[in-house]
Order: sequence, then structure tokens, then C-alpha cells
Amino acid sequence: MRKLARVCGAIALLAAVSAHAEWKGKGEAGIVLARGNSQTDTINLKLDMSTTVDKWKHALGMAALRASNDGTRTAERYLATWQSDYNFSARSYWFGGLRYENDKFSGFKYSASATAGIGYKFVDTDRVKLTGQAGVGFRRIETEPTATLPGASGNNAIFTAGMNYENKLTDTTRLVDKLTLESGSDNTLLTNFIGVEVKMSTALALSAGLDVRHNTKPPAPLKKTDTLTTLNLVYSF
Repeated sequence: MRKLARVCGAIALLAAVSAHAEWKGKGEAGIVLARGNSQTDTINLKLDMSTTVDKWKHALGMAALRASNDGTRTAERYLATWQSDYNFSARSYWFGGLRYENDKFSGFKYSASATAGIGYKFVDTDRVKLTGQAGVGFRRIETEPTATLPGASGNNAIFTAGMNYENKLTDTTRLVDKLTLESGSDNTLLTNFIGVEVKMSTALALSAGLDVRHNTKPPAPLKKTDTLTTLNLVYSF
């Protein structure tokens, strides 16, 4: 948790540097509480913010997931990201990013990375947006200790890539797909989120999504692929 606090603090400091700019974004919350024959609690929170200053764009993302069943914790994940883009043409940009994840049920104690590269806006209209980026960086991973093995850590260079797709299907309905890749010698992490957002008002919307995560080398005996289906209330600001 101290490492998570340090990363969140660093990201907050970056946000403070750009505090004079106008930030826009959205917060999402999904909560399920079941009582009776079983007791199930699920909380899913997200925050995405961005601002543009001259040729720079800064984006902050945070997410938290906690779930329990009959008092036993079944999921606990925290994610913090930051990316700064410098647009050197109408469609091309350089980027630098930070990512920190703490997932207590992935077998990894934490994963932290710093990356940089180039991106391109393949389609950039009011209705459809398609952006791709690729670069290189550095990642540190630490695994959780088990009953038979101590925790281990590793540092290595990584290749990173990503693609963002948005399609405004109607005035009130939007389809999004976000793909990310981090590949190093010790592990490759692939994530993909696809979702549909339906506006109920200028500020409120409902969002349904499927989040798929794939690790090529998770600690045994964990599975390589996790999926999460969400239904959230969205507030835009």
C-alpha cells in the first residue's frame, strides 16, 4: 500500500502541475450488495480526467475493485495511470506514461512501469475516433510470497502498445474499446475493455462493459485470463 500511495502521490503531483488548466472527465461507480441466504458485496469505482494545454494533453486514470462473498474477500485491485502527450502535428504525438497496479488476487504484489513512444490518430472526427500508439519502457514486477516460495521481483525492458476506439452511434449512445499491451521477458500483460455508454442527461449516463485481462506467465496455479463485467452509473464533469 505504501508503494501505491507513492505512485498516487506522484500522479497527484503531476496533476497539480497542470492544476491551472481546465480538467474534464467522468467518474463511474457500480455497487452490488446482496443479503439473505448469502452476503455478497461488490464495489467498482473509476475516475478518468484529461486536460489540454497548448500542444500538451494530460490524462489521469484511477480504478478500484473490491468484492467479497460471505465475508471472504474474492477480489481487490487498484490501478493508477498517467499519460502526457505532446502533439507535434495534427495527427501525431509523443507520449510518456506511468502505470501502477496492485491486484491481490493476480499473484503479483504489484506491477509498475514507465514508458514513452509515439502515437497516431488514424481517425479523428466528431463521430469516430481511432488512435494507436507504441513505445518502449521499463517495468518492475514483484510476486506475492506463497507457503512454499518467497516473493520475487524482476526488472526488465518492455514494449508497449495501445489502441483506443470510440464510435458515437447515436446522440445518446457511445461504443468504446481500449486495448493495451505491455510485453517483457518475464511476462506479457494484455488488457481489453469494451463498453457501451448511454446518456440519461447531460451529466449522467449508464455504462455496461466487459474487461478482459491476460497474463502469459502468472504465478502458479493462477489462470492466465480474468474477465470482469460491469454496470456503472457515470457522472461527467
